Amino acid sequence: MNDSDPGRAAVAAEAAKAAARPRRRLGTYVAWALVIAGTTALAAWILWPQDVQPRAGGRFSGGPMSVVTAPVQKGDMPVVLDALGTVTPLATVTVKTQISGHLVQIGFTEGQTVQKGDFLAEIDPRPYQIALEQAQAQLEKDQALLADAQIDLARYRKLVAQDSIAKQQADTQEYLVRQYTGTVAADQAQIDNAKLNLDYCHIVSPVAGRVGLRQVDEGNYVQPSDANGIVVITQMQPITVVFTLPEDDLPVVRKRLRAHATLSATAYDRSQTTELATGTLSTIDNEIDTGTGTVKLRAQFDNQDEALFPNQFVNVRLLVDELQNVALVPSAAIQRGAAGTFVYVVKPDDTVAVQPVGIGQSSADQVAITSGVSPGLQVVVDGADKLRDGAKVAVASASGSAQQASSTPPADKRTGRRRDRAATGTDAAGGGAPP
Repeated sequence: MNDSDPGRAAVAAEAAKAAARPRRRLGTYVAWALVIAGTTALAAWILWPQDVQPRAGGRFSGGPMSVVTAPVQKGDMPVVLDALGTVTPLATVTVKTQISGHLVQIGFTEGQTVQKGDFLAEIDPRPYQIALEQAQAQLEKDQALLADAQIDLARYRKLVAQDSIAKQQADTQEYLVRQYTGTVAADQAQIDNAKLNLDYCHIVSPVAGRVGLRQVDEGNYVQPSDANGIVVITQMQPITVVFTLPEDDLPVVRKRLRAHATLSATAYDRSQTTELATGTLSTIDNEIDTGTGTVKLRAQFDNQDEALFPNQFVNVRLLVDELQNVALVPSAAIQRGAAGTFVYVVKPDDTVAVQPVGIGQSSADQVAITSGVSPGLQVVVDGADKLRDGAKVAVASASGSAQQASSTPPADKRTGRRRDRAATGTDAAGGGAPP
């Protein structure tokens, strides 16, 4: 067969193409790898801080870390227990009628404040006035019968003494007198009941408080079985707040009460920013709720401005005690790590040292220190998240830092955070890790 045979040439061409195809693929992969590497290098060059200089050992170092400090102060720390409570009136009365009849007059305005004994409503008194007159007439009739029987009894006793009539007749007359005496007493009771019904026609307030919405209008027929009554009156002054505390807090409260101490209670709104009223703890419930492990307490408030409203949810701060002359630091200074709580103390050479501390009672913005630091030392309150023991720092004022942060554009702030991280001289080996 000839070398110039067309079939053999076609096979050779196909083999050449197949041999060249892997080389083209390899070239494509290399080109893409170079593009990705170049893009990554360009991004790293743009984003990486330009002022970071390498130091010996391949690790980076920069300027001191900017922090805000505050002094450890000596003062008094109140021991406060926080709880969620509900405003509960001392008295809530549903005013109902005690007799049946037509409601002929309403004597109150919805929402007004009434005093005990003030007129509220009136039931039609005419049927009960008539019943009173009937009872009075019956009493007069029976009193007359009693008087006649008493006269006959006196006469019969004289005749029995003269042996003119049988003694049995005098005994019968005596029991008749007793019968009329009981009838007269029953008539008097009927009169008293009729008078009481007349009094019930005139409905007055049983307590002092605020009148709610009217439950029934004039002209309706009302009766004692009505569930809603006529109106609801709620006592507003004084008023109480019922709140719960964990059973673990009960011993310190009972200890103070046994010492005849007056514990102050302050009510705040839901956000705990607005003070609503100040009162005192009045009592503790007689048992612990086994389902929740809490105990109920009641605090009483004068509520002269009616800032507390019935069934309102409030936050209660119960002042149990006050620690005198203790070391105090801002809450932001307390850090937590594997070894427990600690603070960063700024040393005279502008470096920080990790100082373990024991913490006691805390408030919204301060913590009492039981051990570890003494008054006068400076502790870091802002910027501690990137610090470590022995780091170099630059102390800045709190107002200046806030002003600088507020005036920095968003893009610059992002870059600034990167620069701060690099300036601390930290790397992946352990920069900024707490002890």
